Amino acid sequence: MADKTRPTVYSTDPEPEPTRKEPAPTGNLAAAIPTRQLNTPVRVWLDRKGRGGKTVSLIKGIMSPPAGKEALVKLLKNKLGTGGAVKDGDIEIQGDHREKIVALLNELGYKAKSAGG
Repeated sequence: MADKTRPTVYSTDPEPEPTRKEPAPTGNLAAAIPTRQLNTPVRVWLDRKGRGGKTVSLIKGIMSPPAGKEALVKLLKNKLGTGGAVKDGDIEIQGDHREKIVALLNELGYKAKSAGG
């Protein structure tokens, strides 16, 4: 019901345009990360220290926000069929997968190199 104490007001101005939201990025967030790297190479190390003799492929030098690193870990875990995590800003992938990781990172646009023994 209309309120009889308030007069009806008409405007000659057009309706304001609704503000548009930027679409949220969909799909794999790891694919957009290499633009932050510039010319900084990514190193893939093999590490056993402090892990009870278990071998871990350690990826160092990724310049990305934590969400981007998590997306990259998820992609690598899916491609390699193994476990992994982000610890202290570095990415750890279970097992010795250095060659495969270097190949995958180079496909994504990183300048990846195998390092260490």
